[in-house]
Amino acid sequence: MNPADLGLPVDVPSTALFTDHYELTMLQAALANGTADRRSVFEVFTRRLPEGRRYGVLAGTGRVLDAVENFRFDGAVLEFLRERAVVDMRTLDWLASYRFSGDIWGYPEGEVYFPGSPVLRVEGSFAECVLLETVVLSILNHDSAIAAAASRMASAAGGRPLIEMGARRTHELAAVAASRAAYVGGFTSTSDLAAGFRYGIPTVGTSAHAFTLLHDTERDAFTAQVASLGSGTTLLVDTYDVAEAVRTAVEVAGTGLGAVRIDSGDLLLVAHRVRQQLDELGATDTRIVVTSDLDEYAIASLAAAPVDAYGVGTQLVTGSGHPTCSMVYKLVARAESADPKAPLVPVAKKSSGGKTSIGGRKWAARRLDAEGVAEAEVVGTGPVPTALADRQLLVQLVKAGEVVAREPLDTARTRHERARAGLPLSATQLSRGEPVIPTEYA
Repeated sequence: MNPADLGLPVDVPSTALFTDHYELTMLQAALANGTADRRSVFEVFTRRLPEGRRYGVLAGTGRVLDAVENFRFDGAVLEFLRERAVVDMRTLDWLASYRFSGDIWGYPEGEVYFPGSPVLRVEGSFAECVLLETVVLSILNHDSAIAAAASRMASAAGGRPLIEMGARRTHELAAVAASRAAYVGGFTSTSDLAAGFRYGIPTVGTSAHAFTLLHDTERDAFTAQVASLGSGTTLLVDTYDVAEAVRTAVEVAGTGLGAVRIDSGDLLLVAHRVRQQLDELGATDTRIVVTSDLDEYAIASLAAAPVDAYGVGTQLVTGSGHPTCSMVYKLVARAESADPKAPLVPVAKKSSGGKTSIGGRKWAARRLDAEGVAEAEVVGTGPVPTALADRQLLVQLVKAGEVVAREPLDTARTRHERARAGLPLSATQLSRGEPVIPTEYA
């Protein structure tokens, strides 16, 4: 059984109202003046990375494909729009049969990106493309922010497992999406059962302080947990006195105790003391898991500590200080008429304040140096240079309204590992700096 095929009871039947009011009023006006059917090209990109970040991570592409497929205006939705007089009857009739029939190209999920990278390109009539703006941006901005934070944490962890534990720190549905994005970015498991059910992500968990406090003594709590879950379980050892708890844990579970978890205090100091104590007690294979408001900087500070795994919650699901990627969805080209053969004309916003954009339907490629390391993100609107023909980044995701590039989540996760490994070594530095490679326009 593929858990993703089952869906979740909390799944919404339609994504059509995950949009802004003005998308529909633009549609109404375009239908009225005859421009709705003009062939159009919209692109998703960000003008800059969050301050100090060296690269971005694209996540949420698979969820975007689901959202596009489920973008349907059913009876209840149409009645809501009619009662509120959001649009006129002509527009309601048009929405009743809405099905996206265009093409979508984009960076494959898990790929890295830089300022100006056209991470998604949506092509079709103006009417069918403009409606997708908000739902596309809400997914990509959220998921890519989480994946970028996860990637930095995975780099800092140096191969040690990372557990996503942020469900109680965000909206219940955002928690599922965050877990998925964290997995793409390098986390190995989640505490969120909904994410495990929906996406097949490995789930883990044992007990909290409440279980220890429930019992008359810490020994009673450990005994109950080991009796139920086996000696391979993870015992939480910082409810009272850590040294005493470690001693009791080994006495109860034996030297085959799976792991102990530390959730407070000076983690660097405590981890060293606990490792020494476990070794002295003969529990040399017992692992140490640390939690407690970790972020990439805290994880990096524990690089020399005898820590075997990290559990991260709040900082992960809030993007470690950057909960959005500031991606935008802009019209970059449109036909001069509704004639299917009419040529595309580049269009772009001209304004002050750093909000200008570059018109034209774009391609993107990553140029490598002689050692095979990325040295530039090249974005262009004309012919692709021969030297970059086999380095193009955009792949077709939707063709004539049909999804053609759905893939397992592990594929995106593996792709990200490969993409990050192909960047200059400075990409993994946590110190503030510019994007690790420049964006060049051809």
